[in-house]
Amino acid sequence: MTGYGKTVVAFGEKKIHIEVKSLNSKQLDLSTRVALLYREKEMEIRQLTAETLKRGKVELNVWIEKDNTAETTPINTALMAQYYRQLSEFVAQNDIPVPADWLATLTRMPDVLGRTEQETLGDEEWLAVRKGVEGALAALVDFRTQEGAALADKFAEKIDNIEQLLKSIEPYEQSRVEKIRQRIVEGLQQIPEADYDKNRLEQELIYYIEKLDISEEKQRLANHLKYFRETMADEPGQGKKLGFIAQEMGREINTTGSKSNQAEMQNIVVKMKDELEQIKEQVLNAL
Repeated sequence: MTGYGKTVVAFGEKKIHIEVKSLNSKQLDLSTRVALLYREKEMEIRQLTAETLKRGKVELNVWIEKDNTAETTPINTALMAQYYRQLSEFVAQNDIPVPADWLATLTRMPDVLGRTEQETLGDEEWLAVRKGVEGALAALVDFRTQEGAALADKFAEKIDNIEQLLKSIEPYEQSRVEKIRQRIVEGLQQIPEADYDKNRLEQELIYYIEKLDISEEKQRLANHLKYFRETMADEPGQGKKLGFIAQEMGREINTTGSKSNQAEMQNIVVKMKDELEQIKEQVLNAL
């Protein structure tokens, strides 16, 4: 869900900058900083952003850059003259020393410098700003799409690796039954006075082997791997679902590891866990 988009819209003497950034987050966490002139439209901007991006820690900024040559601060000379007359009369009536620098004093008086009119947002300007916001969001979505394509390839690679590792368990799984039988029989043979019923021994072996059987775990894990692939191929916005599937895959891998009583099988399980951990880390980037 990481991404970045920016547009610059020219309107009259202004350049309107719209910048949007996104990081990973389970929910939509949106913060906006909007120029004062467009503050009345902030809720509309937030709604447009939420509908477009769905998830992520999103920061959207809108600011105005004005032409410096057109932004010379006006001087209200009429108001300045009134201040001068009133201050001069006050100084004379109260026998106060005349200020050494009238100009510095007068320019500090309220409303002498700066615009007194309130700038309002017109429909034409808002339309330009809205198109700029849409453009920045579209650029971020394009960024996400490119990242998503690379992420899908990465997921497919990791799923393939887990499938290959799962298949590599089979030879060890088949050979360990005989090894278990041989180990138990040899242990009994080391006890000369031990007398045992071979039929009962076979029953105990079957019970013991069934407890270590991982056929169901292998089947469920294979189904999860298939479901993960199918979900990736579905329409966008399946990131949470992929995360849930990865959790289920982890349960089956952990159970397989707990039932593995051979070093070779345990090593394979560790490798599967490593591949799955990389999927879990990257699935946070999926929308």
